[in-house]
Amino acid sequence: MARDAGMDYESFYRQSVEQPEVFWAEQARRIHWDTPPKQILDQSRPPFRRWFVGGTTNLCHNAVDRHLAARAEQLALVAVSSETGITREFTYRELHREVNAFAAVLQSLGVGKGDRVVVYLPNIAEAVFAMLACTRIGAIHSVVFGGFAAHNLALRIDDAQPKLLVCADAGMRAGKVIPYKPLVDAALNEASAPPPHVLLVDRGLDPQMNRVPGRDVDYAGLRARHEGAEVPVAWLESNEPSYLLYTSGTTGKPKGVQRDTGGYAVAMAMSIRCIFDIAPGQVMFSTSDVGWAVGHSYNVYGPLIGGATSLLYEGLPTRPDPGVWWGLCEKYGVHSMFSSPTAVRVLKKQDAGWLHKHDLSKLRWLFLAGEPLDEPTAQWINAELGVPVVDNYWQTETGWPAITLMPGLEMKPARLGSPGLPAPGYKMKVIDENTGREVPAGSKGVLVLEPPLPPGCLSTIWRDDDRYVHSYFSHFRELLYSSLDWAIRDADGYTFILGRTDDVINVSGHRLGTREIEESVAGHPAVAEAAVVGVKDELKGQVPVVFATLKQAAGAGAADVARGMQQCVVEQLGSVAKPARVYVVGALPKTRSGKLLRRSLQALAEQRDPGDLSTLDDPAALEEIRKALERGPDQEN
Repeated sequence: MARDAGMDYESFYRQSVEQPEVFWAEQARRIHWDTPPKQILDQSRPPFRRWFVGGTTNLCHNAVDRHLAARAEQLALVAVSSETGITREFTYRELHREVNAFAAVLQSLGVGKGDRVVVYLPNIAEAVFAMLACTRIGAIHSVVFGGFAAHNLALRIDDAQPKLLVCADAGMRAGKVIPYKPLVDAALNEASAPPPHVLLVDRGLDPQMNRVPGRDVDYAGLRARHEGAEVPVAWLESNEPSYLLYTSGTTGKPKGVQRDTGGYAVAMAMSIRCIFDIAPGQVMFSTSDVGWAVGHSYNVYGPLIGGATSLLYEGLPTRPDPGVWWGLCEKYGVHSMFSSPTAVRVLKKQDAGWLHKHDLSKLRWLFLAGEPLDEPTAQWINAELGVPVVDNYWQTETGWPAITLMPGLEMKPARLGSPGLPAPGYKMKVIDENTGREVPAGSKGVLVLEPPLPPGCLSTIWRDDDRYVHSYFSHFRELLYSSLDWAIRDADGYTFILGRTDDVINVSGHRLGTREIEESVAGHPAVAEAAVVGVKDELKGQVPVVFATLKQAAGAGAADVARGMQQCVVEQLGSVAKPARVYVVGALPKTRSGKLLRRSLQALAEQRDPGDLSTLDDPAALEEIRKALERGPDQEN
């Protein structure tokens, strides 16, 4: 039975794609508009589109201010760190006060409407304050995951050209302090467009933290100076940018996914209720990092726009014990939880008794996303937890689920291996990569979306409209958004995702460009050529594996060079991209035109048939790979 919109899934979805203006005009009523939209949809310049044209609104107002009248004393944010042992709770009134103070601090450092602010923070309350404070004053935030290395951070700084960078002294993982400030200092030294100021959130984790006079400013001192500040919200036209979120591309340069304001707010309001079944006053626990798309949408904006309580977590799912997440679910009465298959696979290795120690009677749904959900993992957690497991598929670009089931509307039967059915507004089909024609049910093809993309999806690539069109809409004769994922749809419309068509791999839900890793590996002075492929991994979904040839005068042993390659990747891209295995070989398999046969390498590494090798230039190169795989890697992670 539909619990929110008064209609079943089929009617809800059909209206969203057949009468999009009628549908989204109704959904737009879920948020506050200072000025109502004059036009619901403008698609006069495809593939670009503008939603809620002429309407003015503000993400921070919708997430915080508008709830003060009805739920000022309700918990809005709970920030838990199992690393430091500190829990901080904020009601909507207290969150309003903190965000206003942070906004005043931003303004005192010269940040205004349209300026960019890079946020380099772990999962702490100040990350939420910073994001909301930016959107409050009309600044554009760009949150960079704290695990990224200095070079990666420098690339994002140069692209965004921020007025300010906000960072912590350190993060923590598995009890180990990870200093952030040295990475920031190195990134700013490398960047060609460094910001004039760095705002430091000092957690007291790195007493040796370096401060640059005149550039680095302590947040605590400035916040005290602006205690009690009241900063008016900046009302933005619906299509003005709210934030940038960088994602790996097929080249070394990251893509700055640009999100609008009004469309995103409406997508969050609709999805938090209809997909995640969160009503005002309920509690949502998303285990994502704020630096990822899920963290933006369902740690911060979605739950708060929906008037719910958001649980923010810093730490591992197994520390101080494997029951830590379930204890939080019990303590705060979590209604919907959102995590990843990798996290569940980690917990699957632990004693299930930790799960059964806690009263989870209020937990209604477990949502999983970020990577394909395998059947054994889904069956195990469903049996142990005793609540429905809802898979869902989306991308950084979409900003919210594109394929899912909708428990807040009507819960359709789940099918193992499939994230479900198209979400509202996503008009999708599976097509032949060569002809562009839709394939029959049950046949493999490329998953594509027909314009216009629904509200909440990216509006363009930051300052690069041409790259937006080229990256997503130039793959077929017809103007279609390519997901760059292989898929199969069954006769009932359920979609099964089979993997990437390009060279982006998925490691524990983190998208990594293999070309970026290759460039890092090739930076080692002994490396002549390298190929990086994503290989299936029981725990992480996929891991990067390197095959490399060395220069004749390399001198050093294969193991030493292999370790050096891993270190090059860690230094440039961060530990999340560290190759799991490195194989030093005499030659790499190529076509006669010189193209590396990456798919064949991947197949061999996964002990599969390497496929059609009729274009192979030198059969001996393939034999080299087989021998290397038999003897084992020169270096493992």
